[in-house]
Amino acid sequence: MSISHRLTDYLDSHGTEYEICEHEPSRTSAETARSAHVPPAQLAKSVLLEDDAGCMLAVVPSDKSVMLGQLSVMLGRRHLHLCDERRIASMFEDCVPGAVPPVGMAWGVETIVDDELDDNDVVYLEGGDHERLLRMSAEQFRELMGPALHGHFCRGALH
Repeated sequence: MSISHRLTDYLDSHGTEYEICEHEPSRTSAETARSAHVPPAQLAKSVLLEDDAGCMLAVVPSDKSVMLGQLSVMLGRRHLHLCDERRIASMFEDCVPGAVPPVGMAWGVETIVDDELDDNDVVYLEGGDHERLLRMSAEQFRELMGPALHGHFCRGALH
């Protein structure tokens, strides 16, 4: 597979500048960061959530996890939970499972970005497969994610 066509169309239509970085195949965001020699705090990880109001994409650094309770309160959504793999696969058909890009807007999915990603000079994004990342400046990332909601809702991942 390759970078999602829907994602590249969205990035191109917004004039986003990025480069593609290839890496050894990986299955998890931690593996991806190691394989691509990228600091985990610079890799934006997607977490697809849902409730009765629909789906939303939470974006956090790959070495963090979503504080679901805090996010639910922040958004006034009481029953947020992780989407199941079938739902994710049906929504992101042009992506390999587990490689959902953090740009939910390209798929019409409400997106919220954790403020910790603003602490980087460079941000890496999954592009839809397990062998390539998109690299862009923090300025390009902030501009790209401008339409998304923003807040602080992550914590260090438990190992």
